[in-house]
Amino acid sequence: MNLDRVEKIAEAVLYEGYMLYPYRPSSVKNQQRWNFGVLYPPSWCDRQFGSDRSSMQTECLLKTGSSTRLTVKVRFLHIVQRSIAKAVSPTTGSSGPAKPNLEPVDRLELAGRVYQPWQEAVERELSYDDLDPADFATMSPLLFSFAEGRDIDYLRDEQGAAVGAMIREWNALNGSVEIRSLSCHDDVVRIAVQVDNLTGSDLPMPFESESRETTLSHSLVSAHTILGAENGEFLSLLDTPAGFEEEVAHCQNLGTWPVLATDNADAVLSSPIILYDHPQIAPESAGNLFDSTEIDEILSLRILTLTEDEKREMRQFDDRTRSILERTEQMPEEQFMKLHGILRGLTPSKEEMQ
Repeated sequence: MNLDRVEKIAEAVLYEGYMLYPYRPSSVKNQQRWNFGVLYPPSWCDRQFGSDRSSMQTECLLKTGSSTRLTVKVRFLHIVQRSIAKAVSPTTGSSGPAKPNLEPVDRLELAGRVYQPWQEAVERELSYDDLDPADFATMSPLLFSFAEGRDIDYLRDEQGAAVGAMIREWNALNGSVEIRSLSCHDDVVRIAVQVDNLTGSDLPMPFESESRETTLSHSLVSAHTILGAENGEFLSLLDTPAGFEEEVAHCQNLGTWPVLATDNADAVLSSPIILYDHPQIAPESAGNLFDSTEIDEILSLRILTLTEDEKREMRQFDDRTRSILERTEQMPEEQFMKLHGILRGLTPSKEEMQ
């Protein structure tokens, strides 16, 4: 079982919508973060009338044997709020740089670089390995938590004095993962993985006055699940094997959809973005562009048409968007040519099939 290929596809899912072209926070469509697969706190969902949810569930079929072992990974983004502050009185202490008093600002320019607030994200992963599908028919939910935190990155001038700081803060997240199995057909079991955001469930009416943007910092963003089997084989829910139609019909997938992610069917990717079985990253693609309408050639060419001021903003605000810009600017001509005119998956027309 090798999950490397699956995780590359999952990486694209994880950052889908992280920031959209033209990859600048000042762009209108990047003023409010949007992502697929957000699990909000339950109290927030209780006050909404749309499709916001606090949990997701994956159910799929696994052909097992006595030596079958299951791996379950749950991955999501944890929102980090980056704020900018200036030093009220920049100082350098006799025994090293001193910590200055800080005052929040909307913008700070230092050494030709502009620093401004932004929402970043940290990857979180929960991994449960070497599970015997025959052992956890009634397994209790597995609780997880990530503590709140704060990190200060001081910005210093040429003399070493702290003249400002980037302050990164993140809220605590609490949740649970419940893994169940149910024997349903000879050696085939139905595997269920339910992920719940339990953040704030122990508080009286939390997030009552919070905005959606603020609530995102208490949410599991771009949540998805990877399942891997050693000495086992997952069955497709899209191309159902004969005789398993009823078992497939009983699989309930909520907020996510599982597809076979490897050629030998030993792994499943269950994501909020509906994919076909055996999804692949195009070999011509130089890297993820985050955009839900992603067409590598068009987006790459459009990036090169940005003004120098737009590129500067893209480069300075976020490490991931800076990587996109640098990769695109350094892309050789032959790589651009590979992005153009690729044709795959030809199928005969209906007339030819008759």
